[in-house]
Amino acid sequence: MGFGLVLLVIGAELLVRAALRLAGRLHVRPLIIGLSLVAFGSTAPQLTVSLQAAYQGAPDVALGSVVGSNIFNVLVILGLAALIIPLRVSRQLVRLDIPLMIAASALVYLLAANGELGRLEGALLLAGLVGYLAMLWHQSRHYARTYPAPEALHISPARFWGKALTQAFLGLLLLSLAGHLLLEAAVEVATDLGLSERVIGLTVVAVCTSLPELAAALVAALRGEREIAVGTVIGSNLFNLLAVLGLTALITPQPLSISPNALAFDLPVMLGVAALSLPVFYSGYRVTRAEGLVFLCLYLVYGLHIVAFTTGMPLAGRLEQLMLFYVLPLLALVLLYTTVRAWRRQH
Repeated sequence: MGFGLVLLVIGAELLVRAALRLAGRLHVRPLIIGLSLVAFGSTAPQLTVSLQAAYQGAPDVALGSVVGSNIFNVLVILGLAALIIPLRVSRQLVRLDIPLMIAASALVYLLAANGELGRLEGALLLAGLVGYLAMLWHQSRHYARTYPAPEALHISPARFWGKALTQAFLGLLLLSLAGHLLLEAAVEVATDLGLSERVIGLTVVAVCTSLPELAAALVAALRGEREIAVGTVIGSNLFNLLAVLGLTALITPQPLSISPNALAFDLPVMLGVAALSLPVFYSGYRVTRAEGLVFLCLYLVYGLHIVAFTTGMPLAGRLEQLMLFYVLPLLALVLLYTTVRAWRRQH
């Protein structure tokens, strides 16, 4: 496991460096590179795991890993990154990408309402992915036309592309390899503990397949590249929903069955976490250290609830009452106040 962590850090550093070089050469904002190249590359382990789980007849793992990964990405990765350095959030994310993430989460929830995700639903999700990629391409071209690239960026193109693409490839390769090494070790431990497929998918598999995103976002935050840190998380969530679930539902022989627990709890929580990020980002266009800490505490409560509910502990009911009647209403009031104050300040 230690070797996997080392590979994770090295791969993240290589990928972030390559992303910055490509952003400069292609003259696109680092945010676009984070939303596309870094996000897509870091979801490679997620795609592999979901396809393998679906083919082996474990739909709870296939769906749970995506749902758990999206929850982990927002609450833990953004939370930890914000603790390192308060994250600036661009207006593009608030006006476009985060609403798209919320819409994609709602779409998956609606498509899964009948208890399964089949080829038609997979095709619809992939069509959404094509539309999102086309939008990113249009944004990158518009930025390049508006702000012409300096002439220095056009020196030695062969040498540049060779180094940048090699760095990106090695970074993605090391991240994928590290994710699989850590995943195998964690799933073996979880299976020995007797955890269900749903819990393994939501927690162990989700966390391990999100480690590439975690490493990339934290390295970007440490280097001061806040746009890449935030863009990686939002882009990864969109790729998880549209690409991973879409492709898995499209090419697997049987439709992905959706458990009642996933419909009643997991998918609504994923949608709620996506919706939570919008007012947090809108109030000041940043994620402060205090907000990052709140994100981490929410994930801790979510993880405790999953474990308590699975093991039949009375703690599960108490946590639900605490969240429903105290924490969530208070959080909603605070977010409403900060959102209204931010709106008045901007208008």
